[in-house]
Amino acid sequence: MAQWWQLLLGLWTIMPTWAGHMLLNVCMNAQHHKREPGPEDELYVECIPWKDNACCTATTSWEAHLEVSPLHNFTLVHCGLLTPSCQKHFIQAICFYQCSPNLGPWIQLVGPSGQGERIVGVPLCWEDCEEWWADCRTSYTCKSNWYSSWHWSQGKNRCPAGDICHPFPHYFPTPTDLCEKIWSNSFKASPEHRNSGRCLQKWFEPAQGNPNVAVTRLLANTAPTRELAYVPIPFSLFLLFLSG
Repeated sequence: MAQWWQLLLGLWTIMPTWAGHMLLNVCMNAQHHKREPGPEDELYVECIPWKDNACCTATTSWEAHLEVSPLHNFTLVHCGLLTPSCQKHFIQAICFYQCSPNLGPWIQLVGPSGQGERIVGVPLCWEDCEEWWADCRTSYTCKSNWYSSWHWSQGKNRCPAGDICHPFPHYFPTPTDLCEKIWSNSFKASPEHRNSGRCLQKWFEPAQGNPNVAVTRLLANTAPTRELAYVPIPFSLFLLFLSG
C-alpha cells in the first residue's frame, strides 16, 4: 500500500511539468494554422521572424499583408488608410497570431462545442503596446473591439450603423486599452519590458533569435489552461488502487 501512495504522490508532483511541456512549441487549432510548427523558407516580410519554426504557411503570411485579407475577409482600412507605421503594427500582430508556436499557455477553446481555439491574455511587453498605440494615434477606427459586431457587406467588415470614425485615442485612451480591447482580451498589456524574460514580443529581429521561446518555457509551468486534461491519469490509478 505504501508503494501505491508513493506512486500517486509522484504523479501529482510531476503533473504541472507534464502540462507545462505540452504547452510548448504548439499551434492552435484554428482555421489557417498548421497542425504542427515547422520551418518555412519563404515567409513574407513581417512574418519572417518565424521562418525557422512557424505555425503559418508562406501563403498565410502573404495574405496577412493584404488590404482585405482572405484570412478572415477583414480590412484594416474600414475608416480610411492607416498610417504606414500603424498598419505595420497590425500586420506584425497578425503574423504573431498566425505564425508563433509560443502561445500554448494562452490557448483556450472557443464556444461550447470546443471546435476551435483562440488565445486569451497573451502578455505583450509594455513597449509593444506603447509603440503600437503611439504609432496609431493619428489613424482612425470606429470600434474598440475588433473581434466581433461588425457590419459585413460586399465581402468585408464595415463600421456598424451609428459607429463613428474617430482617431484611435477616442476608442483607446491608453496603450493598455489598445492591447487588451482591440481583439477582445487576446492580448494583455504586461508591465514587464522587453528582454525581461517575462513578456512576449509580437515581433523581433530574426538574426537575434526568438526571445519568446524562453518566456513561454518559464510561464508554461504556471499556466492553468490545459492542466485539467491530465487529471484523469493519476485519478484512474487511484481507482485501480481502491479496487485492488
